[in-house]
Amino acid sequence: MHRLAGEAVEQFGVRDVAVVHRLGRLAVGETSVLIVVASAHRAAAFDACRWLIDTLKRTVPIWKRETFADGTVWADGEPFPEQLAARPEGAQG
Repeated sequence: MHRLAGEAVEQFGVRDVAVVHRLGRLAVGETSVLIVVASAHRAAAFDACRWLIDTLKRTVPIWKRETFADGTVWADGEPFPEQLAARPEGAQG
């Protein structure tokens, strides 16, 4: 995300960019991504912000587990890395 922020500054000529993605359990409707763009002109700021969210969603490996009444699933997208998966107590891996 740091690399994307730098690319946005260069590509859109904005002054500064901050991108934050929350971790942990979020309730339905809670904000998970914050993008702030400082720019002398709002058109450049909006263009940079739109590019950032679109590019983040396509390229940053963010894993999302969705919980339903009948169980949980990993949302489509980047496969969750096996080496980071939680193991049941006593399991080897």
